[in-house]
Amino acid sequence: MAERVNVSFFQDLMATVAEQGRALLPKALFRDGPGESIEVLSRALMSGRGEASGVAIARQLLNQLKKASSEERLTFYHFLAEDLQPDAASVSEAARNYLDQPSDKTLARLQKASYSPRLEFFRRLNLAPGATAEIVALRSDLVRHIKSDDALAAVDSDLERLLTSWFNRGFLVLRRIDWQTPAAILEKIIQYEAVHEIRGWDDLRRRLDPKDRRCFAFFHPALVDEPLIFVEVALTRDMPNAISTVLDGRRAEDDAAPTTAVFYSISNCQEGLKGISFGNFLLKQVVEDLARDVSSLKTFVTLSPAPSFARWVDRALASGSDVPLSADDRKALGRLRDPRWADEIAKDVAGTDELKSALMGLAAHYYLMARSSDDRPVDQVARFHLGNGARLERLNWLGDTSEKGLREGHGLMVNYRYDLAEIERNHEAYADEGTVAASRAVRALLRPVPKVKGLAAVPDLLALPGAAKTKRVRGDEPQS
Repeated sequence: MAERVNVSFFQDLMATVAEQGRALLPKALFRDGPGESIEVLSRALMSGRGEASGVAIARQLLNQLKKASSEERLTFYHFLAEDLQPDAASVSEAARNYLDQPSDKTLARLQKASYSPRLEFFRRLNLAPGATAEIVALRSDLVRHIKSDDALAAVDSDLERLLTSWFNRGFLVLRRIDWQTPAAILEKIIQYEAVHEIRGWDDLRRRLDPKDRRCFAFFHPALVDEPLIFVEVALTRDMPNAISTVLDGRRAEDDAAPTTAVFYSISNCQEGLKGISFGNFLLKQVVEDLARDVSSLKTFVTLSPAPSFARWVDRALASGSDVPLSADDRKALGRLRDPRWADEIAKDVAGTDELKSALMGLAAHYYLMARSSDDRPVDQVARFHLGNGARLERLNWLGDTSEKGLREGHGLMVNYRYDLAEIERNHEAYADEGTVAASRAVRALLRPVPKVKGLAAVPDLLALPGAAKTKRVRGDEPQS
């Protein structure tokens, strides 16, 4: 509460400064219609006026941008891209001077010449009360425009650089979300849930049950009631192999202490902060906090989706690449073309075994061997958890039979394990060499790739440099 009062006091103070600064400026800067006044205000903001007048201009500019049409905002983004950039001649001259006479002085001149005026523009814009949240929203709009206009990429690069600094870990506050959390924040948890839809207030209340559930979120002082990212945790006695047991499972009626913390949903909340990582800090801190507060917990795992697996399987089957598939495997996998295949397999046990064998063999290959162009696992969720030091613990057949789970991952779900004794070692091995830490159970699913003449691998789908295969997969240490 004290934090909210302090932020509110500061925002009220800045609003007062903005209002007083407004009286010092020409009325022409405060026309109601956006149009040309956006560029006029932008130039005025960069003109080096006093702090009070700068706050007033920044506030007016943000007001105008709120009212601007999509076309007017696009014009503004192009103004930033074309007019607020380092002077090429000055950069060239400073670079030549540094190359001719390398020194601290010539380096400082080069750094000053190459410093983007856009960084200073957004820094000044952030003087306005409540500006940080509006700048984050502005970047969300900018990113949408970049998809069809890559000339704006430099603007986004500068803005992402600033936001990374403004939202660094030192400014973030971890808060537990429970039923006593303000309703405005709880509504946003429902709205922002991106992995497993929260089906109303009763569903949310179950997910916040203090007996066997936890939810934690990162907040920033400038966005007091806006979560940046949150994680949902189930406290159980076993490592789950299906999301239904977590979302629909009844809590235990006895008082047996939980032994396993299951991270089953991580949702980023702010589109304007895309590319700025919070999840690694969040998970590590939550693991540490839970280990301290719930002494019975011994195992920390995720139950994660495989959002790109089905697409990868389709590409692998269509390309005829070097994947571990026999003719019988391909025939069994043909059943996946039936949208009701998950319902139908229960009627055919033999066919189910064949399909499961083929699909799980592909899954092991996908996680342990498939590489993208940067020689890292193709699965984005795997990149995140492996990069954080987790181990690929188990692949779960039909772990998610929802429409989304079947469409995106053929029902596959994955357990990543966070072992406090191994996190740093796994992280270093992955960061340095791309090594995938995996359990024996996962490695046992890996099948040899058949030699098929006339079939070429697709470079951006699979990169399998033979001798490096075993080096990039590390399993359990021998048991003593």
